[in-house]
Amino acid sequence: MLAKKYVFILLFTLLSSALTAQELRAKVTVLAGRVNSTVEKKIFVTLQSQLNDLMNNRKWTSDGFSQNEKIECSFILNIESIIETNVYKASLTVQAARPVYGTSYQSALVNFVDADVNFKYIEFQPVEFNESRVQGTDASVANLTAVFAYYAYLVLGLDYDSFSPKGGDEYFRKAQNIVNNAPESKDISGWKMFDGTRNRYWLNENLINTRYNIIHDIIYNYYRTGLDKMYDKEKEGRAGILQSLTQLYTFHKENPNTMIVQFIMQGKALELIGLLKKGTSEERAKGIELLSVLDVLNSSRYKQELQ
Repeated sequence: MLAKKYVFILLFTLLSSALTAQELRAKVTVLAGRVNSTVEKKIFVTLQSQLNDLMNNRKWTSDGFSQNEKIECSFILNIESIIETNVYKASLTVQAARPVYGTSYQSALVNFVDADVNFKYIEFQPVEFNESRVQGTDASVANLTAVFAYYAYLVLGLDYDSFSPKGGDEYFRKAQNIVNNAPESKDISGWKMFDGTRNRYWLNENLINTRYNIIHDIIYNYYRTGLDKMYDKEKEGRAGILQSLTQLYTFHKENPNTMIVQFIMQGKALELIGLLKKGTSEERAKGIELLSVLDVLNSSRYKQELQ
C-alpha cells in the first residue's frame, strides 16, 4: 500500500511539473561577427547562455503549459558595434510561430527586427528581469532584459489572441508596464513615442488602444477561423482568412500608417499565396485586391502568383 502511495505521489508530481512548464521554447543566438576582439566574442558566448536561461527558465504566466504547448520562438541579437567599454549597439530579430490544427505546419506570429537595442554587459553579470524594477540600478544594463521581457510578453499576447478573442490582453498590459517604466539614458531608444514611428512604444500602443480593438478580432479570425479550419474545412478556412484580410484592409484605410498592419503582414507573403492559390478565381482576385494594399512590397508577387 505504501509503495502504491509513493507511485501516486511521483505520478502527480510529474504531471504537475509537465503542466506548469515554462511557456517558451526559445532559442537565443548572439552574433558578434562585427566585433574584432576574441575576448569580446567569448563574452557573448556567456551572454547567449544567460539569455537562453532567462527566456526558457523564467515563468512568464500563471498558466500551465505542457511540453507540446510551448511557443516556438527565436531571438537573434546581432552586435553591430561597441559604443564604449562594455556598452554595445545591437539589433534584435524576433520570430515566433504557432501550430496549425491538424498539421505539422507552424504559422508565423512574429517576424520583426528591432534595430534599437543598446545595452551594457559585463561577463557573468546577472541577466534577470524584475517586473517591479524594470529600470534596475543601471539603465544600460537593465535595457537588455527589458527588451527581451517586452518581446516575451508580446509573443505570449499574440499567441493567446490567436486562440481566443482578445485572449492576449493581460500580456499586452505587462508589455505596456515595461514601456511605461523603461530604462532611460542617452544611448537608449525605442521606448518613447518620439523615438520614431516603428518602435516598441507604437507597436504595443496599437495593441492596447481601444480604438483598434478590431485588430484582436483580425488576429483571432486569421488563425482560429481561418488557418485552423484549412485541415478539414478548407472552403470555410479560406473564407475566414479572406474575412480577416478584409477587416485588416478596412482598418488600414481608416487608420493609415499604423505600425500594426505592417507588423502583421511581415513575412506572410509565401503563406498567403499558398493559402489562396487553390481558391476560386473570385477568391484569388479578392486576395490580390486586398494584399496589393496591405503588403505593397510584395504586390507584384501576389499578382503574378494568384492570377
